[in-house]
Amino acid sequence: MEKMAVSVTRQNSEEIDKFLDGAASFADMMFGILDGSNESEENSGDLVYRDENADDQEAVEQNKIFWEAQRQLLQATLRRTTCLESRIRQATKQALSEIDQCCCRVGGCRNCLQRELSVRLQNAGFNCYICKSKWRSSPEIPSGEHTYLEVLDKSSNPIKGEVRVVMELNFRAEFEMARANDDYNTLIARLPELLVGKTERVNALIKILCAAAKKCMKEKKMHLAPWRKQKYMEAKWLGTYQRTTAAPLPVEHLEARPQKPKASMLTFDLLDRLPGLHYTPVELVW
Repeated sequence: MEKMAVSVTRQNSEEIDKFLDGAASFADMMFGILDGSNESEENSGDLVYRDENADDQEAVEQNKIFWEAQRQLLQATLRRTTCLESRIRQATKQALSEIDQCCCRVGGCRNCLQRELSVRLQNAGFNCYICKSKWRSSPEIPSGEHTYLEVLDKSSNPIKGEVRVVMELNFRAEFEMARANDDYNTLIARLPELLVGKTERVNALIKILCAAAKKCMKEKKMHLAPWRKQKYMEAKWLGTYQRTTAAPLPVEHLEARPQKPKASMLTFDLLDRLPGLHYTPVELVW
């Protein structure tokens, strides 16, 4: 299999879209191979005598080819970025560096972070919104919901209309698996924690990573959890969602909690605090 050459130079949006479509098609092909690779041998009724060692060696080589292809494809998909994505990513990192703590009083730090980040990006000139996706259960995947950020841009290409850029603050953690093999963990380690990408890029990444997850579980002879499947991941960022505009929190929520006054026994005036307590001062003689 020829290795994909990764170009570091920035392409225009149309070339990038074509590349992402090709990446998604390649990921679909790899995903389909995993589903039907042994179909012909299982349906064959003839007895075929093969060398077990040769079969094992062939399987090892096929695994190497698969994981190397996934790494090359993932690296190329992540590196090819647009000017819009770069500007949003830079503004997001700057805003995250300025947000030092949660501003709510009852936990929910992710919600507070998304709200504060959305407000700061709006102040920076981006149409940033908070999105909440929600989907029903089906025979293939369970129901669920997810919140993330998005930026809508209408100035990049007026002909195509608005461009939707998805922002996920914990993208790498969404694909981590406790019982994954080394090849899968190496692939996941290449993912950024902060994902800023157009929907085409997110779609291509989901297909690559879900194909890798299925291959990983197949090698370990384990069942792939339904919340790891491609349709479940697509429902998180590419499914039906509700969009809301984040408003700045009221001033009273941003103020720090009032601290209780602290007193030291060295400065605590017992006569003032306890008026019923009367003692005659005693003169100390050294």
